Formats: sequence, C-alpha cells, structure tokens
Amino acid sequence: MDRTEKREFVASLATVFAKTSMVIVTRNDGLNVADVTELRRRVRAAGATYKVAKNRLADLALAGTQFEGIKPLLKGPTSISWADEPVAVAKVLVEFAKTNEKLVLLGGSLGSQTLNVEGIKALAELPSLDVLRAQLVGLISTPATRIAGVLQAPGGQLARVFGAYAKTGEAA
Repeated sequence: MDRTEKREFVASLATVFAKTSMVIVTRNDGLNVADVTELRRRVRAAGATYKVAKNRLADLALAGTQFEGIKPLLKGPTSISWADEPVAVAKVLVEFAKTNEKLVLLGGSLGSQTLNVEGIKALAELPSLDVLRAQLVGLISTPATRIAGVLQAPGGQLARVFGAYAKTGEAA
C-alpha cells in the first residue's frame, strides 16, 4: 500500500466506525484460506463485516471515535468485525471460535462501552432483534386473543342452550 491508499483506507475505516454500533476484535493466528472464507461468508450472512487490517491503520481510524477503548487489543495478527446489529455478529464469531481454536476473541466495544471476552459471549447468548420483535408481537397479540375468546364464550353458551331447548321442543 502506498500513502494515498493508506489514507483512503483509514478514512473509509473511520467512516465505518462513525456509523456502526458494534466492533469486535479477534486474533486470527493460523487461520487458513478455507477457514477465513467460511468465516467471512457466515459474518456476511449475519449482516456484518469481517476485515483484517493493519493495527497501525486501524489505530489511526479509531482516533476520535467512540471505539477508542479497543486500541489496546490491536496487537499481533488481529481482525475487526462490525455490524449495526450487535447480537448477530457476536453470535457468529462466538460459534466459529468454538469450532475453530485458531480464532480467538479478544474483546470489543458496544458503542462507547468496552467489552471483554465474557461480555461478547454474553451478548451472543441474547436473542436476535428479529426474535425479540416476534416475542413482542406475541405478547401484544395474546391479550387480544384472550379477549376474543372471553367475548365468544357467552355467545357459544347461548347457542348451546338454544340448541338444547330446540331439541327438547322437537322431542315433545
């Protein structure tokens, strides 16, 4: 990379850091091409981005952003993943790290809050945004279903009484 490419890369990464809500730093020591390709595919499917960046350039891009707390993590062969929906990227990285010991979670940042490895794992255990929305809709629709059932019960009872009375009238 020449100087202009480095400046453009730092500027684009700084723009990403200004817009995103979650950044996770991992150590990717010894991952082969097939593993990295599979990891990138999974991360992309979750709506996130996985990038191997020079630590010095990433450090420059972090300056002045809410993610400055992750600067100490940028040592050695590291990679950065980010997403607007924090749970999805955390789930993918934690799952991949369980099956491949060469990917090591170092930490991350959710907004200005710096997270350690346990924080990332706890975040990965939370339900995704879509699941939370579905649960909320379910909670909202349950009372309406119960109200409809209560309102239908007296009408059903009246219909059964009239039906029984009609049967007794036919028998007589």
